[in-house]
Amino acid sequence: MKNWHLPSVFESLFAIKNEVAAQISRQPVLGRAGRWAALARVAYVALALGVALPALAVQLTDDRGITVTLAAPPQRIVSLLPSLTETVCELGQCPRLVGVDRYSNWPASIASLPRVGGGLDPSIEAVVALKPDLVLLATSTRAAARLEALGIKVVALEPRNMADVRRVLAQVGRVLGLPDADAQRVWFRIETALGTIAQSIPPRSRGARVYFEVGSGPYAASEASFIGEMLARLDARSIVPGNLGPFPKLNPEFVVKADPDVIMIGDEHFTGLAGRPGWAALRAVREQRVCVFPPAQADILVRAGPRLAEAARLMAACLASRAPTLPTVAPSARP
Repeated sequence: MKNWHLPSVFESLFAIKNEVAAQISRQPVLGRAGRWAALARVAYVALALGVALPALAVQLTDDRGITVTLAAPPQRIVSLLPSLTETVCELGQCPRLVGVDRYSNWPASIASLPRVGGGLDPSIEAVVALKPDLVLLATSTRAAARLEALGIKVVALEPRNMADVRRVLAQVGRVLGLPDADAQRVWFRIETALGTIAQSIPPRSRGARVYFEVGSGPYAASEASFIGEMLARLDARSIVPGNLGPFPKLNPEFVVKADPDVIMIGDEHFTGLAGRPGWAALRAVREQRVCVFPPAQADILVRAGPRLAEAARLMAACLASRAPTLPTVAPSARP
């Protein structure tokens, strides 16, 4: 990238401005077409001389409420959150990544990138050694303040619901200096796919009440999370109310009382599920209405990023194969 000497650039632009005026003044009888022709000739000269403005500064307010200003779109990015890594790559900018957290594993093209630890506990020394001009991370990490103290620009973004995913997609696109249309095209593809997948759900599988476990604790996806919202798009429903937060820690007895129709869980958390107090009596466990996802699929499901459509397909397949046949009830009337 060129290092522009601003005074010389503005001097050249001023000269071009004068040339435009001269071209037009020398041809007073020309109409609008003639004036445009004069402007085109001058523009051609400007391009031939390589005269251009430096990249505009990038500014946004991140999820901490902090306004971050970058002198130019970043070219060396470290991402400490898998969903943000995937977003950068979905926007076609994987080559700008110089390092990622230990959990970022998609797309395959990032396999050779240096790993700098976890998103919550990154190695600050490893990040600094990569000389990034931007670090993307979650609001839940404490690394932001330490990195900023070392003069490294940080943008914290942590999508939790569908609206957040769309917003973060647009924000990452702006940080990268891309046209807004790039992020809009990605979101349009996601929305189109979600609509198609929702229509594919067989009537007998609609209306299921779902317990979706995202972590030991247990932590679950509520109606307010992007997972809960996708279930709703598929005419299912999380048993966890949104007022508990997107991913609350539950008392196991809560699940026993709710007695979900279907359980969705990653295989790393499945072991011992039936041994939890009262869980062997759950209808979903008794009737084997449990979808156990291997790690690669679990990654897709729990990341609030550009693979939402793939996540919806996995949920839809689970509902089609595991949801019990339920009487047709209006969504507003369901318990």
